[in-house]
Amino acid sequence: MTVLWGVSFDATPLSGVVVEFLKTARRLRGGNRYRVHLDLGYDIKADKNAFFRPYRDEAALLPDWVVLDRVAGLEDVPGYDRAFVERVLTEVVQNDDPALLEQVGRIAADIADRIEETWERLGVTLVVVENGTLPENITYTRALYRAIERYGARHRLGRFVLWRDHDLMWQSEPGAAKYGRFPYPATPAPRNSPHVHYFALHEQARARTLEWVPDLAHIDVLPNTFTCRTAEVDGHNAAFRRDHGIPVNAALLARITRIIPQKRVDRDVHLLAMLADRLDAYLFVAGDVDEAPGEHARLVELASRLGVRERVVFGGWLTPYDTRLEGRYSVRDLLAHADLVTFLTSYDYESYGNPISEAVASGTPYATSRYELYDAVYGDRGFRAPVLDVRVHDLPTRAFADEVAELITNEGKRAEVVESNREAGEALFGEEVAAGLLDRLYPPPMKPRARMSVVLPVYNEAADLDEVLRTLHDQRDGDGPLDKDLYEVVLVDNNSTDGTVAIARAFAAAHPDLAVHVIHEPEQGVSCARRAGMEFAAARSRNRPGTDVGERFYLVSADADCRVDPHWLAELLAAMETSKAAIAVCDYYYDPDHFTGRPRLWDAIQRTLRCRAVTFSLFGGFPDGKGFAVDRDAYERVGGIEVFYQLQDGEFVNHLSDDWDFGIKVANAGGPVTYAPRSRVEINPRRIDHAIDEVVTGRAYGSDGIIVMRDIRPHPPATAGDDLTEEQARLAWDFSIKDFTPKNTILPVLLTPSLLEDEPVVAFFGPDLAERLGRRIAEIRDEMRVTDFAPIHSYKTPSYRLYLEFADDIFARLRLHVGEDIGFPPPLPPCFRDVPPERFTEFVRYYCEDRESGEAHNYFGNGGVF
Repeated sequence: MTVLWGVSFDATPLSGVVVEFLKTARRLRGGNRYRVHLDLGYDIKADKNAFFRPYRDEAALLPDWVVLDRVAGLEDVPGYDRAFVERVLTEVVQNDDPALLEQVGRIAADIADRIEETWERLGVTLVVVENGTLPENITYTRALYRAIERYGARHRLGRFVLWRDHDLMWQSEPGAAKYGRFPYPATPAPRNSPHVHYFALHEQARARTLEWVPDLAHIDVLPNTFTCRTAEVDGHNAAFRRDHGIPVNAALLARITRIIPQKRVDRDVHLLAMLADRLDAYLFVAGDVDEAPGEHARLVELASRLGVRERVVFGGWLTPYDTRLEGRYSVRDLLAHADLVTFLTSYDYESYGNPISEAVASGTPYATSRYELYDAVYGDRGFRAPVLDVRVHDLPTRAFADEVAELITNEGKRAEVVESNREAGEALFGEEVAAGLLDRLYPPPMKPRARMSVVLPVYNEAADLDEVLRTLHDQRDGDGPLDKDLYEVVLVDNNSTDGTVAIARAFAAAHPDLAVHVIHEPEQGVSCARRAGMEFAAARSRNRPGTDVGERFYLVSADADCRVDPHWLAELLAAMETSKAAIAVCDYYYDPDHFTGRPRLWDAIQRTLRCRAVTFSLFGGFPDGKGFAVDRDAYERVGGIEVFYQLQDGEFVNHLSDDWDFGIKVANAGGPVTYAPRSRVEINPRRIDHAIDEVVTGRAYGSDGIIVMRDIRPHPPATAGDDLTEEQARLAWDFSIKDFTPKNTILPVLLTPSLLEDEPVVAFFGPDLAERLGRRIAEIRDEMRVTDFAPIHSYKTPSYRLYLEFADDIFARLRLHVGEDIGFPPPLPPCFRDVPPERFTEFVRYYCEDRESGEAHNYFGNGGVF
């Protein structure tokens, strides 16, 4: 087991920064895949009176899976101590005096050595930096960057550092110019490192960071997230009020905070005094009274002066919101008893406001000051609360106190506020908000012997998913089961609104022998989902321990509505291992029983699949989302799945032919394609049953050049429908063969003209046709000035042109090799009726290159049919 090293620049045992680290670390460690070590930053930040102080009872505040740790030997670094850190902050950062910079560099080099030594000793492979950009200690920040670059390069770790800033110069006491002025010349700015990914708490912080560092490439928004579940009184916390001397029926105000002047707890005390004449109310302050003893004494004196001293309870630190430790109360336990959370903080001190989110997540109303970033985080998102504008009123007003009192006493209004806040909270900071991003960027490690990841994009597939997963689980190799250490399933949820995700997770829990990962892709579209799954698998595959450098790894695509045969994966693996191809394409079929009583439709389907078997055996074919495998290195070499966009009803939507276009990119880059005919997938017939009218009219996937995916998720009716008429069957066949021929007999040789020199290909076309095709392809390439047919649909025009020019010859060869029932080419478009024969090729070009009507796309069916 490797180590996740966390470092907090906050230098306190519990704070919003530490709590968020715990949430992130819990997500990343998953099923104990990392040992988690946390450096609280006592040896980093100078103003917390803890520099070089040994840990005492801090571990009791944290979950038992966290090991408190720190970099060894820092106290022995010459010149490095609290006084030096304070001098650098004052002289270098605040006053821009460069005199100390040489010493900063020397000390940073020594610290970096010690950081690396600590990481080497522990076997660190993942680092989480919390608040490292805030320039309280630029010496340590420089050292950390130095250690990251050297350690990451030495161990080839990629982006092994998650660097998140909760506070930045413009968010933390900006009026005091504590950290200098923009562009903050003394602050080590975020940098484009191959080892670091940056995170901001919200879009405003991200935007401001990019104003400061415009070329920063790897920065995302990772909000603080919370478990949204009503906090309840239970056996663990039932005695909370009794243990703290709070009457059972008294109204309880909760303030979770550090007890320092910047947090303005005095406002909460004033609010309590204003409520006391109408409510039996108490204020519980959860925070360390020893951090700033002078501030604690001032608050005690204030409470005494206002006559509420006995009603203010300083309860000390509570354990984090979503932890439960025996013998200790947590923030969540407090909120189970609280009637209101107060957050009357300083205007320019807060970056997020975790207590507000904790209140919302627990079903507790809150009251807050309008601090500088309140609107950026919570404003205009549906949250309801009394808000005190501290730029106008430094202390709570009577009107504010009245609003708070009504929220406590009016049960109807309280319920409305709680429900409204709950809905907004789920959308803004529910646990799943961050889960997809973290899982994608820092995915769990892969089994050492894994050779394949099966990527399954899903959207509302609850009806069939359990059976699809079963077919993936029950894969065979020869007469026995396929070793489940050799493969895994990556299910990519694409915003399902049914029980898809729950079914997938239940299946994974019930079948622990097969690794099933569920990730989320927020951008709608199968292209985006397939890419997300393949990127997830590719990244993780490179971190398999003990992997032979020459061993190939395969990314496999499957469709969520298709059932794979028992030997599907084993045959794909065998085909890739034997051929060393870049891509292997499987075979597809329909269940003939589904088409009993519909012989004309079945005949059209079978003729298409017979043609496919012949051409795929010659050219390898192109990937279809229903089933293919790609070598990971080939995938990465061409830049992976590319998502293209098209206009549909005046809006950009992602294009649906990502699988084909990806295969074309690989083939165009020289990657060989192989056909695995014994690797078979049964296609769900709903694709035909729900689109038969569009199949017959050539609009199964759209028209006028716009490819549209129909909603074919509903189950077909019990009776699949009547057979086609003779005319409908003819039209269905015409569109199917017109779609098939350009893509499967012409496109392969258009992309790779050298195929026309291969003996089996020459035998298929015949020497004369092969020679004429080769000559014409060279002429079209030169005429169109195209050397690369990989960009989406740039291959369509030349493929269509070659089809129309050579249709009679190609169909003659299909009749010869597939069967006489393939027949002759479908009729030409009527627009060619009056074109003189000598000008036919010229007008074919105009027709296929028409950019206005999309007539050529409509003629060729605009996408696959059978």
